[in-house]
Amino acid sequence: MATKNVRSIEEQVEDWCKAQLRSIKYYTKTESINSEIEEALRKAPSKSGGEGANYPDIKCFLETSDMRRIPVMIEVKGRKGDLIKCDKNGDICNLNKDKEPHYGNIAKYAVNGAVHYAHAILNNTESYKEVVAIGVNGYDTSIGRIYEMGVYYVSKENLFVPKKVGEYTDLSFLLPEYVNGFIKDIDKLFLTDSEIELKKIELEDDIERRLKVINQKMHDEDYGQKIDVGQRVQLITGLVMAGLGVPGKVSPLSVSDLRGDQGEKNNDGQVIMNKISDYLSEKQLPRQKIEMIEEVLRVVFIHSKLQEPKDGESALHTIYADVRQNIIPFLTGELHNIDFTGRLFNVLNEWVDVPDGAKNDVVLTPRYITELMARLCGVNMDSYVWDFATGSAGFLISSMHQMIADAKQKISSPEELNRKITHIKMYQLLGIEKLADIYMLAVLNMILMKDGSSNIIHGDSLTEFEGNYEQGEYNGKPFPANVFLLNPPYSKSGKGFVFVHRALSMMHHGGMAAVLIMENAGSGNGLPYTREILKNNTLVASIHMSDIFCGKASVQTAIYVFKVGAPHDIHQVVKFIDFSNDGYTRQNRKKSSQSVNLRNTDHATERYDEVVRLIRYGRGAHDENLQYYQDCYVEDYITLDGNDWTYAQHRNVDVRPVAEDFQRVVKDYLAWQIGEIIRNDNVHEESLDTNYEDCTLTDDEAEALRRINEGKVKMKEVSIVDFFDVRNSHNILKSDIILGSGNTPYVTASEGNNSIVSYVSYDDEMKEEGNSIMIGGKTLVITYQPKDFFSNDSHNLVLRFNDENGRTENIQLFFVAALYKSLSHKYSWGNSISNKKIQTDTVLLPVTSSSTFDYTLMETYIRALKKNLIGCLLNKLHANGKMKK
Repeated sequence: MATKNVRSIEEQVEDWCKAQLRSIKYYTKTESINSEIEEALRKAPSKSGGEGANYPDIKCFLETSDMRRIPVMIEVKGRKGDLIKCDKNGDICNLNKDKEPHYGNIAKYAVNGAVHYAHAILNNTESYKEVVAIGVNGYDTSIGRIYEMGVYYVSKENLFVPKKVGEYTDLSFLLPEYVNGFIKDIDKLFLTDSEIELKKIELEDDIERRLKVINQKMHDEDYGQKIDVGQRVQLITGLVMAGLGVPGKVSPLSVSDLRGDQGEKNNDGQVIMNKISDYLSEKQLPRQKIEMIEEVLRVVFIHSKLQEPKDGESALHTIYADVRQNIIPFLTGELHNIDFTGRLFNVLNEWVDVPDGAKNDVVLTPRYITELMARLCGVNMDSYVWDFATGSAGFLISSMHQMIADAKQKISSPEELNRKITHIKMYQLLGIEKLADIYMLAVLNMILMKDGSSNIIHGDSLTEFEGNYEQGEYNGKPFPANVFLLNPPYSKSGKGFVFVHRALSMMHHGGMAAVLIMENAGSGNGLPYTREILKNNTLVASIHMSDIFCGKASVQTAIYVFKVGAPHDIHQVVKFIDFSNDGYTRQNRKKSSQSVNLRNTDHATERYDEVVRLIRYGRGAHDENLQYYQDCYVEDYITLDGNDWTYAQHRNVDVRPVAEDFQRVVKDYLAWQIGEIIRNDNVHEESLDTNYEDCTLTDDEAEALRRINEGKVKMKEVSIVDFFDVRNSHNILKSDIILGSGNTPYVTASEGNNSIVSYVSYDDEMKEEGNSIMIGGKTLVITYQPKDFFSNDSHNLVLRFNDENGRTENIQLFFVAALYKSLSHKYSWGNSISNKKIQTDTVLLPVTSSSTFDYTLMETYIRALKKNLIGCLLNKLHANGKMKK
């Protein structure tokens, strides 16, 4: 007989449970355990997903001698197979593949239903942070009745993840004589670090997905009118503030409060503003800060048309209903160090068209980077952390999380621990933000961290902030900072190092600093601040970063780590790391979640741990701290000039060109030449200086090949500008020319086809002289251009040989390979070559026994390579029957 047709014995199973609980107070499904829990169960969706209330079969409290009261929700079923439904990982399966509630499982299975009740209590009460969820099932067999149960502990501390307590055959563990042992068992149930990280990613993905849906609706006018991109962040932030409420003082905004009235003082916009004002006042923000936030929000809630009703309902009513259902529930639980408003900012600004100059100033730092930087500085429970360009307070949130975690490890007294956590939130974190709308995000973010908003200051950290607390008990007294974390606006002086210089000069207690900044700020663009910083601080490390912003900020970044208050000694070793391979694979798809756009594909967690160990403790005895970055870690000295801080300036690179370097250049060049001959005869026969009919090497050519292939050529390092006149090319945009309109090559910085995009006709005054070398300014693609050409970008460099004897095709192809080998380790897209920089660059060239430059060897060697390559091609064509000898 099919299981679903078997009569349920649920009532008998429930009676079996109640019989075991006779010695304690329990409540049936029709009895109220207390008003707060009953209201939470009423507000949550029912087990079937409707609006009906939730009715656990049995409810009770676990009560301990120290006045701890933990709600217990028991759900009973009475058919075989109805105890529990788990996913492939063994976790309670209460969500479907779209991360929406799986009401089929919740209604059918006992444990799933009990966990649903637990989540309802945690999400909708203030008094309870932990719940025991018990599923009990029973069924009859030929050998008698079988009872089975699943016992799970669900808590805010564990991010709502149900943790199995143990195996039980009855409910006696709930009785007074056994409850202390059970409490000890559940107190051991903590999430592992990997479980916490997975849950954080899941929460972030879910929040981001819901925000994207709301953002798309605002874009598509699903709320009755299109909402400007510039207003969306303020709109959602304000609605969240109104919807949170303050327990016992300010009730959360209800959707029914927005009635569509049109009076000046009771329209929906004003109703929301009143809630926001009350909310901020109860959070004890200074009056002037509240007024500033209100001024920002009035633009959206009072001075727009969103409050005007259509068919009796305003757009604000419709939007808030979405926010109330899809966003607020996330924010009433434990967010730990999830940067909610940072994610809100990035999602709602996906369609913002910011000018390039400002683009890099508004991109907020990813959480895994703020966590890394806090770890690099050794943030602990006694740290005092500040940030001079706070943004959404991501650095402060990560620091707070790390400080509290350290306190929990070191303090055993619950009372002392609570005092310390309060002190951390109230007095040990300080941030300054100049932009009013971003300041508002930081305030909300820190409020969501449970009263961590005390020292978020609205102002200019360069001109207005004097290093003091500006509110509360310590108002006017110096903030004793010993950790500085920063991702500055890169458009500011010194690429943002002006903030670093000012902050470090105010740190009179020593400590550490970590700064995420444009990497080239450390190679000269941060002067004079970088030089001044070394007078009182030590550069500890330089970390060349991966593309952490995934195209959102078109710069190469680095993290510079400092020991504060100790002047840099030239004998102090600095640690340099190439962290460009950090184990993550990135993409930037607007509609994809973070777990899709950022995937751990190569031991990212272990790689980040290794970088922290290297910076904090060095390579270790026998290089024990080096596993992933053995070839990417350098310890070296710097000068006190403040312009030699980048990894590329210190990595051990062999810049001696070898056979493979020359072969690559000659192969690419010949492929282009032959292709041009076949396609359109743009390369004339007289330009092919090798007799391809006879590819037999002369003795000199064979000797040149042998010497270079075996590395038996004496090389000398020389200045590039000693050989070349270097000039910036003209700038001819692709939109200004007609492809295929003429016979002059149009050359770009791209790879392939000798960097020639097309042949065009244009103003002869804009031509670059041929028989020269071109270097792509952004890409460092280096090519020999035999004919006059047009260039697409003034960042490109044209190198014209000073010595006429060197102006042969073969010698210049030799130089192309040698130049790339010498320069490629130094320059990148974010730190590109320039006419100014190349003035001090060098190249390795062959010299004779008398130390004169061996042009003959260069010429002969490239000619030999051409012969070998063409000979190989001809032999293959002959062998395939494509050509007759």
